[in-house]
Amino acid sequence: MEITKLGMAGTLESCDASVTVEPPETGNSGIELSIDCPDRRFSPHVRKAVLAALQEAGVAAARVFVRDRCALDCTIRARVLAACHRAAERI
Repeated sequence: MEITKLGMAGTLESCDASVTVEPPETGNSGIELSIDCPDRRFSPHVRKAVLAALQEAGVAAARVFVRDRCALDCTIRARVLAACHRAAERI
């Protein structure tokens, strides 16, 4: 899936996550991931869930920003997939 524009999903409510996906900067390839997590102990777990969702969607290059508010894995995956589909203009 090719990311062509900005796509967002989620909220900043408790137990949710806000995800923004945008095309990579010119000349960059790969995933650039930024995670804002209230408890840094969970950042590696959130990172793993985000990367798995990106792989599932077939996203090879993008800038991804996640603001986690103690969301479950399934919520994080859903937010990432929705943002990717919006950014690829599939929704």
